[in-house]
Order: sequence, then C-alpha cells, then structure tokens
Amino acid sequence: MRRRNWRFVFTGFLFIALAIGFFLFMMTIAPQSTDPVEFMRIVGSASGTVIGICVALIIVGLIGKKV
Repeated sequence: MRRRNWRFVFTGFLFIALAIGFFLFMMTIAPQSTDPVEFMRIVGSASGTVIGICVALIIVGLIGKKV
C-alpha cells in the first residue's frame, strides 16, 4: 500500500494557479513593453516551466511512497 503525499498535490495546484495568474497579469503589462512579443515569449516560457514542474510534483504526490 502506498501513502499519498497530499502536501505535494496541494502545493502543485497552488503554484499552477499562481503561474496562470502571473501569466494573465503580465498580459496586461505587455502592451507597454518595447517588444511585447518577446516579453510574452519569455513570460510564457517561465510560466510553462513552473507548470511542468508542478505537474511532476502532483504526480509524485499522487504516487506516494511505500508505508
């Protein structure tokens, strides 16, 4: 029997929500940038990286560890 690590799961979902919020907030700032396309490319890359790490964290949390 494996014991799930709910802290990892909840933390993963929290940081996914924060990454999406960060991306949406930066969309409002992008038009004021000198190069909005490059700005959003960098922001999207950073947000995507965080979401990828969080998905891995959620998977590890759901798999759990042996008791």
